[in-house]
Amino acid sequence: MANSKTLRIAFWLATSFFCLWMLFTAYAQLELTQVKQVFAHLGFPDYFRVELSVAKILGVVGLLAPIKGLFKEWIYAGFAITLASAFIAHLSAGDGPAIFLWPLTAGAVLGLSYFFYRKSLAVTTVPASNTELAGAH
Repeated sequence: MANSKTLRIAFWLATSFFCLWMLFTAYAQLELTQVKQVFAHLGFPDYFRVELSVAKILGVVGLLAPIKGLFKEWIYAGFAITLASAFIAHLSAGDGPAIFLWPLTAGAVLGLSYFFYRKSLAVTTVPASNTELAGAH
């Protein structure tokens, strides 16, 4: 089993890369005309583009925050749903692999981040030994 330092490094590499990617896409969705046109091509209303950008920024803050538990799990789930929805939207619009592979690749990076997050939780959570339990009575 990998040590906790290796897991932390792997987690931060995957998570940092994913967060930078999401921040860039949030910026692009807000500022770049060609990305605005993609949202129109997919049939989404303009307000959704802004709403999604804000949600991505808040999600990035949540992933980078030193929190554990269900809140962080919901953030991962939100990103997974967003990326799966983007993949489906691009497929439904008839976009080719050059377009719909982006959300799949981002999903793979998110999956790595989540994998290392869960592994690092397992390493840092040390179960009580039988002798400690016996001494507690």
